[in-house]
Amino acid sequence: MKYCSNCAAPVISMIPEGDHLHRFVCTSCGSIFYHNPKVIAGCIVSYNDQILLCKRAIEPRHGLWTIPAGFLENNETSAEGAKRETFEESLAITEDLELFCVYNIPHISQIYMIYRSHMHKPEFAPTPESSEVTLFSEQEVPWEDLAFPVVTAALRHYFKQRSVGHFNIVIDAIDKRGSA
Repeated sequence: MKYCSNCAAPVISMIPEGDHLHRFVCTSCGSIFYHNPKVIAGCIVSYNDQILLCKRAIEPRHGLWTIPAGFLENNETSAEGAKRETFEESLAITEDLELFCVYNIPHISQIYMIYRSHMHKPEFAPTPESSEVTLFSEQEVPWEDLAFPVVTAALRHYFKQRSVGHFNIVIDAIDKRGSA
């Protein structure tokens, strides 16, 4: 960040009075700009005993499989964001969203909020964000071609809990800080 979005004056990186971290601070109006983690909302969408996966048509991880998910927008709840992202990536209409996983990923400053949901009808299609959209049984999931470690972790939790017939909310972390 080089310029203030309020008055267009230059900003500098400094620790504001009463704070303990470097922030961008406007040299003219004194506005402080915080850079906070991004929230990603998504869904594990089921139909009968299968789950919906999307093959990414965009970067990052173009060509790999994922659950429908994306960055939360301003003025929406995490459930609304998960439902919106599911539709944007698969054209699927989801029902009865229930929070399933919260993953903290501090090394990339992200928090994932993953919901469980289902479709009443298997209606879905590719979109500009997804080159393919397919239902998979647990045995058919392309585990080696999943786009993100958080997707792998969430699906493993999902299938494990589904096998015992009871779902609990998972709160976990994928933390690679300090690893080479």
